[in-house]
Parts: sequence; C-alpha cells; structure tokens
Amino acid sequence: MRTGIVLPAGPGVDDLAARAEELGLHSFWLYDTPMVHGDPFVFLSLCAKATSRIKLGIGVTSPSLRSAPAAASAFASLNALAPGRIICGIGTGNTARRTLGMRPSSVATLENFTATLQDLCAGRSAGYREGDRVRSVQFLHTAAAPDPIEFVVAALGPKAAAVAGRLGTGLISFGLLDPAAWRALRPTGSKSYLITALHVLSDADHDARDATGHVVLSLLAFAADNPAFAAQLGPLEQEAVRTFLALRGTTSASPDRHKALYRGYLQRIAPQERDLVLPSLMNDLTLVGTRDELVARIATLEQAGVDELVIQPVIDPPAEMARLASLLA
Repeated sequence: MRTGIVLPAGPGVDDLAARAEELGLHSFWLYDTPMVHGDPFVFLSLCAKATSRIKLGIGVTSPSLRSAPAAASAFASLNALAPGRIICGIGTGNTARRTLGMRPSSVATLENFTATLQDLCAGRSAGYREGDRVRSVQFLHTAAAPDPIEFVVAALGPKAAAVAGRLGTGLISFGLLDPAAWRALRPTGSKSYLITALHVLSDADHDARDATGHVVLSLLAFAADNPAFAAQLGPLEQEAVRTFLALRGTTSASPDRHKALYRGYLQRIAPQERDLVLPSLMNDLTLVGTRDELVARIATLEQAGVDELVIQPVIDPPAEMARLASLLA
C-alpha cells in the first residue's frame, strides 16, 4: 500500500515534506482549517519548492472557505510550481465550518464547487453565480497546465461518495477503518486515501494515547457539538464527551462553543486529555498494534479498496515518518 503524511499547515512543514520524499513516501498533505491552522496554500508552495517527486495535497478544502474561482486559481498556481503533483481534496467543511459556528456545506454545493474547480483547472469555462446573476468564466491569466490536478472528494457516507462517482474523482476519508464501509463507498476505478494515526506497540515507544489521541479527540469534538450523534455512542464514550466539554468549559449548546471546542485540534493532546482516549475509540479510528497486527490490518484495508494510508505524526514527525516507511516497505 502507498503511504503519505498529513500535517497542520505551519512553519517547518517544507522540511518535513523534503524528508518524506527522501523516505520514499508517496504524498504529503496539509489540512485546510483557517481558524485553527495556517494557510495550506502558502505552506504547500514552500513544500513544492523543497521537493521534486512527492505528491502534494490539500486535505481538504470546502466551498465555504473560498469562491470557486479563487480556489481554482490557488490550485492552478500550486500546479505551476509542482506540475502533476497536486491533489485537490474537497469536502463539506465539517471542521472548518464548525470553527466558525456554522453548519457544513450541502452535498449539492460540494458537487457544484468540485465540478467548477475541475473545469477551471483544466482550462475550460465554468458557470459562476452570485445571487441570480450567472456568468461563464475562464482563466485569462494562463492556459491549463499540461499535467492535470488530481481531485478527491471527502466522504464518510454514500451521498458524498456518489459525488465522487459522478465526477470521476478519487475518495478521501478521515478515520474510516471499516473495510466493509470502504467496499461500499469506493467508486469503481477511483483512487482512495485513508487519513488516520498509527502506532506500533513496543515497550520503548511513547504511550499510544499520545500518538493517536488527536484523531480520537476529533471525534469527541464532533460529538460534543452534535448531541444526536453523541447519543449513539456507548456509555463510556458518552462520559468522555461530557468530560471533554467540561475541559473545554462549554456545553453542547453554548453559542460561542465554536471558539473553544477546537483548540489544539489535530495536534498532540494535552496530558489532562489522555484519559479521554478510550481503547474502543483508538481501535475504531486509528491503527494501533504490534508490527504484525498492523501489517495484517493494513492488508485487509487494501483488499477493501484503500490505495493509500495517510498518517499524521504528532510526537516526533521525522522519526514517525521513518517508522511508517519501514513498516510498509
């Protein structure tokens, strides 16, 4: 299985991208969450100049963050720096929207936005709407690059996966480790990426909760903001959600909860958060086990249709990237 790395955008990621390329990893991604992390287009441009082979992805942007022409121009600009190496990930914006106190975009909006980006980045004209006014627009500053941009749609369910099928894009998902779900979701012939955390158990390693807690807490943050989803969790997990809210100092209905729920989002967890990283959630959302157990589990995911495993390291990124490259060599 191919392997990649995903990180929050910020200073130093270009050095890590260069190291990932040296290790033979296939892709290097940056999150797009403006209220939590730096701008991925700025920092991915540094990665483009620091590397020559590795694929570079935004994982993921959404229709709510930039207009389609602005987003298309940003991706086309990256593609001019790293021709044929750019991956455009697009989703409804669960995290990015919730940090603004807003709901995610609709799947219909996601589909229209993605189709517009595909057309503009390929040098074709596309419809642009503001209110009732619709105009056909096309890049005037440059022709389409000869090397196409790869598009992937973020999905956890069938509606977004259907968009990927209709538009001929790949699929990317966060923390979806159920092989049956991948077999059901993946469009025929598309590329698929799985973002998660990975920890090889050994006496010399850090606690598995430190290595995987950022992914587990992302689910607790979502549950804390969505009581109906939290109600579907087990008793221990519901108690973890309540503790999570207490640590953040909000309720699930606080009007300003969006300013607190995502502090430190997808970064190394704080010591007081370790008890929230339940074994059940680690097993459901991340890859933890002995080397042999992980190799077997990854093989099962590959058979289910996952083409690439994208890992976020949070403790010692260079060392964790090296272990990942060694694990799947």
